[in-house]
Amino acid sequence: MSFLEAVLLLLGGGLAGAINAMAGGGSMLTVPLLVLAGVEGNAANGSNRVGILTSNVTSMLSFRNEGVRVDRNLVPIIVPGLIGAPLGAFVIDRFTDEAFERFFGLLMIPLIILTIFRPKPKTDVPPWPIYVTAAVFFLIGIYAGAIQAGVGLVLLTAFSRAGLDLVTANMVKVIFIFFVTCEALAIFILQGNVRWGPAFVLAIGLSVGGWVGAKFAVRGGEKWIRVVMVISAIALAARLIFG
Repeated sequence: MSFLEAVLLLLGGGLAGAINAMAGGGSMLTVPLLVLAGVEGNAANGSNRVGILTSNVTSMLSFRNEGVRVDRNLVPIIVPGLIGAPLGAFVIDRFTDEAFERFFGLLMIPLIILTIFRPKPKTDVPPWPIYVTAAVFFLIGIYAGAIQAGVGLVLLTAFSRAGLDLVTANMVKVIFIFFVTCEALAIFILQGNVRWGPAFVLAIGLSVGGWVGAKFAVRGGEKWIRVVMVISAIALAARLIFG
């Protein structure tokens, strides 16, 4: 890893960490950035989880400093995700590096669209029954274990149907992602798909960005950063798809 690659991972990680804390989708930037830094596809997916884990810790601490508390039972949300995450990680690890990079690049297209035309959480409908909530978060857990990118966008929409307000949902989002990332990362480590040097450099950027982004999320200032994210994601998707 060269000096310029390290700087790229630090700056890109900072932007992605802020995005992850505010809504989600930062991994659309970090996984391709790791590939650009010379990390193979599957190892980029695994190495990315190191930074996701550390940035979620700093985001949780930042939310607590801002006075955000969660006073409801999270078992129907967290436990199904913990069951689904290892399944997703095992499946995606069967991909070859080239297949994963191409698949991830193509997946970024609908994720970019979802970022631009983000669905508004519905607050005027009754919450899901507990069995529906469990099933939905089991499926989200599978996706988070496999890919991670964009899971925050999906989570915030699902949380609104689970009866959470927006600020609390942002806090629960980082808690959910923290736990499923612990599981997925363990699997990637056992499979030898973590490159620790680039992972730690990226983690520093993600952690700083996660702390700052949590404060923006509480204060509602996030629109400007999404523009940068979309432009960057389009360029990186093209790089993965066309090589």
